[in-house]
Amino acid sequence: MGGWGGGGRPPPPPPQARRMRDPNDLEIVAFERGRFSSYSACGIPYWVGGEVTERDELIARTPEEHRARAIDLRTRTEVMEIDVPGQRVLARDLTDGTESWTGFDKLVIATGARPVRPPLPGIDAPGVHGVQTLDDGQALLDTLAGTRGRRAVVVGAGYIGVEMAEAMLKRGYEVTVVHSDEQPMATLDPDMGRLVHEAMDGLGITTVGGAPVTKILTGQDGRVRAVATEDAEYPADVVVLGIGVRPETALARAAGLPLGAYGGLLTDRAMRVRGHENIWAGGDCVEVLDLVSGANRHLALGTHANKHGQIIGANAGGGYATFPGVVGTAVSKVCDLEIARTGLREKDARRAGLRFVTATIESTNSAGYYPGAALMTVKMLAERRTGRLLGVQIVGREGSGKRVDIAAVALTAGMTVERMTTLDLGYAPPFSPVWDPVLVAARKATTAVRAAGM
Repeated sequence: MGGWGGGGRPPPPPPQARRMRDPNDLEIVAFERGRFSSYSACGIPYWVGGEVTERDELIARTPEEHRARAIDLRTRTEVMEIDVPGQRVLARDLTDGTESWTGFDKLVIATGARPVRPPLPGIDAPGVHGVQTLDDGQALLDTLAGTRGRRAVVVGAGYIGVEMAEAMLKRGYEVTVVHSDEQPMATLDPDMGRLVHEAMDGLGITTVGGAPVTKILTGQDGRVRAVATEDAEYPADVVVLGIGVRPETALARAAGLPLGAYGGLLTDRAMRVRGHENIWAGGDCVEVLDLVSGANRHLALGTHANKHGQIIGANAGGGYATFPGVVGTAVSKVCDLEIARTGLREKDARRAGLRFVTATIESTNSAGYYPGAALMTVKMLAERRTGRLLGVQIVGREGSGKRVDIAAVALTAGMTVERMTTLDLGYAPPFSPVWDPVLVAARKATTAVRAAGM
């Protein structure tokens, strides 16, 4: 969501819920535990790394702007209990500690996700940071400004882990990434994760896989001095945690609301909590339908959360909208290396009971003769016999990552890899070889499907 500034521009539109009815017919109260509202948590690594120079550039709409739209936004206020039968919530003002009940006719739960913070010795020592909120980002920057040493250890090698490794590298730190999986980016298959590992090593980032952290070691001053695994210690002047997130659903669980296998709230396609007519939920606290496997999964992505908000607003305001599900598309980068995936990995397909073939190709992000052409690797999964596309993973340089959107559309449409080979994609030497790498992979996957059917 973007906010309007000054300069005579028109005011922002009314909240989605009010667009469906008389704007004066709906009172909106919102509780927010932190000090900020409507900001891009995905942008925090780029603020820490210096590409985004000011914190406020990440804020789409301030609390004051929300209040100007007749939204009673109560910041620094934490909801402590949801009384479903009584249709009320208990909230605590974190400034003075007072508590009060607020009634509701319609309730929206958007409690997000909480970062994984294992109960390791030393995990709460000064110099150990998560990066979930703007306050977290500011605390990390404050530590960096006051730290004389230049050694950073990032724990975890998922999206946040690799992005924070880049941020610390840009800050001039010697960076070590320690993680428990075989390869970084466990959202990829290990053979594609190995490409990320090799590229990170080439950037000067030390990557240590298969090494769960056992403790955070501290010095005599109590501050972090190293990260320990079973086999080694890695000196650290600052530690950044990027181990992943889990749905923040403790309130919902206590209220007896239905949760899925991943701990996220279960909703229908209108984002209404199952079994509850006037309660909706969206964002990182819910599970969503995977359109490829047909199972529920938890995906903490801002793209989904924004769509959920639009749908919930329409439905809570008396309209009707639905969220059909996801194919699991995500893209990230570490320096000039772009990493993308959509659909299923090999282990996801096996878990879903699918028989599949794979195809992996190497190509270039532009015509091979065009200046600056660089390698990219595309891996494709297709269902045996039917040839239905199941998933795509891409690792490469500039112009590689967003190619995953081709596959995301094909997955959503239920296309076969053979049908994909006929897609009319744009071509010019600065942008692609005459056969786009995604289509080259589709051709190879088509051949594999035919061979498997013999």
